Amino acid sequence: MIVETSPENFQVWVHSSRALSLEEKRMWLERMRSDPAAHPKNRWGRCPGFRNTKEKHRSPTGRFPLARLIWIDWDSQADIPLLVPESKPSLLSHPSRRGSVCHPADPCRYHFKKDNESTTDFAYALSLARRGFSDDQIRQRILSERTDWSNHKGEKESKTTSIAPSVVSNR
Repeated sequence: MIVETSPENFQVWVHSSRALSLEEKRMWLERMRSDPAAHPKNRWGRCPGFRNTKEKHRSPTGRFPLARLIWIDWDSQADIPLLVPESKPSLLSHPSRRGSVCHPADPCRYHFKKDNESTTDFAYALSLARRGFSDDQIRQRILSERTDWSNHKGEKESKTTSIAPSVVSNR
């Protein structure tokens, strides 16, 4: 079935000869480059005869356009090929307390650039603490990678490296 939901916008429904899982529907939507908002779960679409009440579609007379039925085939069913999902790595039984498991192998301070040097140091220190770096390792990395020391040196990175691990462990 094809419905024109608003001028030049269409929704298509396919009557499948077999039931599709939500995961398989998502894969087909992605494969057909569907609108990312077109999610198959609990999505009914706009039925023919209903009005599209978005203000941008209001006519000069103040009315909203009807959703129009363009085409329907009650008798046919589509033989949709089975899509096998790509194998995903098995999930951990519990999330890591040290943060996400998809980290770059060796982060650099420039990956965490913020508005000022102190904020950048803290973001970088948090990242290193999540990866299990010791206070001394974090301090050395900040000292070796920071290039602008116009505001301070010494005292601030000690505070940063002592706070970051406690923030990570108390998540």
